[in-house]
Amino acid sequence: MIFQTLDDKSECVGVYVDGKLHFDSMPAGLSKTWKYTGSVQDSSIEYAWLRCGGQKLQDVCPEYLKDDFTELQKTFKAYLKSFQIAKIDLRQNCFFDLVPSDFLLQFCEMRNKITEHVFANHSKPQNYDHLDRAYKLIHKIGYQKLNVNVDGCRSLMTSTADRQDIQKLVKNKSHYVDYNIFGTVTGRLTTNKDSFPVLTMKSRLRSIVKPTNDWLVSFDYNGAEVRTFLALSGVEQPDEDIHQWNMKHLYGDHPIDREEAKVRFFASFYNNEDNSLNDSVYSRERVVGDYFYGDRVETPFKRKIKVDQRRAFNYIIQSTTADLTIDRAVELDKILEDTQSHVAFIVHDEIVLDIHENDRYLIPELKEVFQNNKLGSFRANVKAGKNYGELKELKL
Repeated sequence: MIFQTLDDKSECVGVYVDGKLHFDSMPAGLSKTWKYTGSVQDSSIEYAWLRCGGQKLQDVCPEYLKDDFTELQKTFKAYLKSFQIAKIDLRQNCFFDLVPSDFLLQFCEMRNKITEHVFANHSKPQNYDHLDRAYKLIHKIGYQKLNVNVDGCRSLMTSTADRQDIQKLVKNKSHYVDYNIFGTVTGRLTTNKDSFPVLTMKSRLRSIVKPTNDWLVSFDYNGAEVRTFLALSGVEQPDEDIHQWNMKHLYGDHPIDREEAKVRFFASFYNNEDNSLNDSVYSRERVVGDYFYGDRVETPFKRKIKVDQRRAFNYIIQSTTADLTIDRAVELDKILEDTQSHVAFIVHDEIVLDIHENDRYLIPELKEVFQNNKLGSFRANVKAGKNYGELKELKL
């Protein structure tokens, strides 16, 4: 049974089914809708938005409905504009409490028809389950307000440019991280327009981001993409620093230090014309041979990406690493369920948790789950601190 929820938030329970509006509880037998919202608890429900690759309603609306949809969309946008003028925060109010019921009935029926059209014309992608898990976590993160303030950041105020940047960040109307899981073809996360810019803010300004609990704890891999390359080459993961390991196994005949080994490796790694990494350890040819299919790659996470052979290797590595990180974030979130702690945000291959003092005992388990992923056991770095800019290594 196709249905539509009436608001995006978990506490705003309202649903449209069979021409009627229902509040406070979900009717039985619901199966398909446009997009996940916080009030949906049934894990078996399918989402048209994931089937069509994150396209907008207007982009997948069938031709015969477009005129009617355009009119309804104009009305919808007019309501949003009026809320903005009246300074009504939709994060603090249920949408269905603010608009007439007759509009909700018309708009939801239109969404039902578009949803039905998508299910009839778009097949379920092979990586649907991964996308489903990823979006549910991203949605959850999007409703967790960051603690952004300048307490203890006096040293940052000496530069006029930094001071102006900090003022913009602190006064930003949104201290929420609003990710887009369809922002890149590789699956690497981007943020939407009004999001707090956690992915792009200057590293020296990160100390303005504080925990809402007691600690920010960061997990990231020691050479994430390098280890992905090694895993897809069929080599077991070393427990030591990956660049120290490369120094001995790739350049042992001509002794060099760690920094030079790192520079040499990345010079070859990111150069598609360089074949020096096709050896008994790393094999670009094997990776491309296993995951490139003429005009597309298909990654270990079942993501299909249209690409030519020249760029295939980079796409395979980048996409696999991005999906690997999101997959681990989902698993860490499961451990933190029913605790006072949560996944705060994700920055490339780094997952940052907001940890309550009572949940510190979980950190070793969290590290173990982060390390042991689909491709093997990746050595992980764990850092903690009272702000995002001053995280110190944790020895566990």
